[in-house]
Amino acid sequence: MRLLTRRNLLAGGGVLTAAAVAGAALAQRPQAFHGVTPIRVAAQPISHLSNTDPDRTRFGSLVFRSGLVLRSDVSAFGGFSALWRSPKGEEIAALADNAQILNARVDMSDGRLSGLSRAAMAPLLLSDGTPARRSPYYDTESLAISGGVAFVGVERNHAVLRFQRDREGGLVQGVPIAVPGNLKEDLKDLPNNGGLEALALAPPRSSLAGALVGISEGGRGFILTGARPGSFELVRRDGYDVTDLAFLDSDDALVLERRFSLLGGFECRLRRIAPSAVRPGASVDGEVIYQSETSHRIDNMEGLAVHREERETVVSMISDNNFNANLQRTLLLEFILAA
Repeated sequence: MRLLTRRNLLAGGGVLTAAAVAGAALAQRPQAFHGVTPIRVAAQPISHLSNTDPDRTRFGSLVFRSGLVLRSDVSAFGGFSALWRSPKGEEIAALADNAQILNARVDMSDGRLSGLSRAAMAPLLLSDGTPARRSPYYDTESLAISGGVAFVGVERNHAVLRFQRDREGGLVQGVPIAVPGNLKEDLKDLPNNGGLEALALAPPRSSLAGALVGISEGGRGFILTGARPGSFELVRRDGYDVTDLAFLDSDDALVLERRFSLLGGFECRLRRIAPSAVRPGASVDGEVIYQSETSHRIDNMEGLAVHREERETVVSMISDNNFNANLQRTLLLEFILAA
């Protein structure tokens, strides 16, 4: 969040709590589109991550490659809480937290992000055709895609929905997945505004054998499918909350985390989790491989995606502007994961 936002939060001699900010963001969410709607997305390139050291490219285990500030003249653009990129990175899907999805083609120039083309937004539709925005599953926070199937994590009425992806990338025929009996109460007991912020499918040949894994904002983890369902705890430190999860081909997992303070604004960091760490009953910790600094060009980073290009692993992040383009930005950042 930029300085202007912090001033507004402090205006009138009062300070808004994080819960109040979240409530305000929820209240101002625009209605999702009624159907697949092409939109124009303007993109401003980000040439460097650090404002104080523009020539620096290495940040922990990440090498900054490029970024974009994304804008659109439609009010329903933004609020992106989860991110997916196709196996070679040519396509992107970003889940908004008002039950709609952005699909677009990623344009590159000289190996750097240059824009999004063929962009369209579409509502999430349940099995009876009802838009998820008009159902108890209106607060969509996390996304995992495999082929023609997508899983969406829902907050407040905690659930995971399974969708089919249509030819245009829209999510249709949504139904709640069956949660194993030993996890139902644990999932139900999550805080109202602290549900499954992170969702990912483990690689088929990993120790989790393709299981669907979710982590709440507060670090409560769930192995939702597969032969060994169960819960685990992600060790939390320094006031960071979980915002997304992605698996690498190596079976390691990357966890994106975010922290906010009125003085420091938004911060983010990335932790790497060892392959065997995620298992029922485990207390899971991991090495911090990137932590933002005040000079870094970030915002409310909530979405994380990983794909491969030749021999390189590309890590992408997107920010949630809470549908307020005047105060926050929608950023798409791209890094190479150093060997």
